[in-house]
Amino acid sequence: MSLTVNGLDELKKLAGSDLGTSEWIEVTQERIDTFADATGDHQWIHVDPERAKEGPFGAPIAHGYLTLSLFIPLFTELLDVQGVTTKVNYGLNKVRFPSPVKAGSRIRLTARLAEVEEVPGGVQITVDGAVEIEGGAKPAAVLQSLSRFYA
Repeated sequence: MSLTVNGLDELKKLAGSDLGTSEWIEVTQERIDTFADATGDHQWIHVDPERAKEGPFGAPIAHGYLTLSLFIPLFTELLDVQGVTTKVNYGLNKVRFPSPVKAGSRIRLTARLAEVEEVPGGVQITVDGAVEIEGGAKPAAVLQSLSRFYA
């Protein structure tokens, strides 16, 4: 369920807050193949299910950067900032991929709004996130994301 805030002042008040957990989404082989086509990364561990069965994970796995790219749609389920003119993905402070996402797995995001700081014309938020794998012992990704919102 999305938390909606209206404007930068309301966003500032959320600093340090847990944002909750998104819904599960499935990472299908089709999504993996589409990502491979978009990036030109057709390594067999991702796009050859028969060969990947014999590989180190026993199945094809999603690209780490595919998992990372899903942060944005998962995050928008958690926080909706209204009353701003522009929303910008500013970057990442850190990212790790502790566990691979096998094709057909479901993932979700748990996030915390770690910090809100003023920047010229708006604010920058720092979000601590973990992309969990359903039934997995370790997360697929842990990250610290930076976004900017302008008035």
